[in-house]
Amino acid sequence: MTGRVVVVTGTDTDVGKTIVTAALAVRHGADGTVMVVKPVQTGVGSDDPGDAGEVHRLTGCATQEFTALLDPLAPDTAALLRDVPLPPVAEYADRIRVLAEFHDTVIVEGAGGLLVRLDRDDGTLLGLAAELARTHPVDVVVVTSPRLGTLNQTELTVWALRERGLEPVGLVIGSWPEDPGLAEECNADDLPRLTGVPVLATVPAGVGALDRETFRAAAPGWFV
Repeated sequence: MTGRVVVVTGTDTDVGKTIVTAALAVRHGADGTVMVVKPVQTGVGSDDPGDAGEVHRLTGCATQEFTALLDPLAPDTAALLRDVPLPPVAEYADRIRVLAEFHDTVIVEGAGGLLVRLDRDDGTLLGLAAELARTHPVDVVVVTSPRLGTLNQTELTVWALRERGLEPVGLVIGSWPEDPGLAEECNADDLPRLTGVPVLATVPAGVGALDRETFRAAAPGWFV
């Protein structure tokens, strides 16, 4: 079995990638056929569950975290600060390929935005996605915000993906406010129009606080 890889990237930090990753896991089954991978997690101690742990809490699906770094910084900076070695992106790709042999879907959540360095050799999530695409079908999902400034950030992210021959399968608005303003409403219309990428889902703000049963029941309704 050779599974499909779904790469989840964001236009920025704190746009809701982890909650969207969890929602995608539910959509793909959130059972033994789905694996969620966090190649690099920063800002966590030994007892912190991190993003992978949060996805497991919300969905119950299997998760793996490859590298954990203490300081809440970009991975290469956090590693350099404490003189911690980082595996190259190619090694992460090999580990994900192995997981794809045993799972229908492997969902890979990035750290920060698309061009954040994941290793000491300028390896990025963009590079990881391109490397995986050489051997496996790869769907790239871009998580974005509805707030002011999102159009520029989202267009740049989509442009960078296309420059590497990767067409994103869709956008997800990662934290839709309960009471959206004019900017949010206009951005929701403009994001697919300006990028040429459809909006797959709109995830309400605050749903990360839900319990597993409620989250799993609600998540399918966020997708178009």
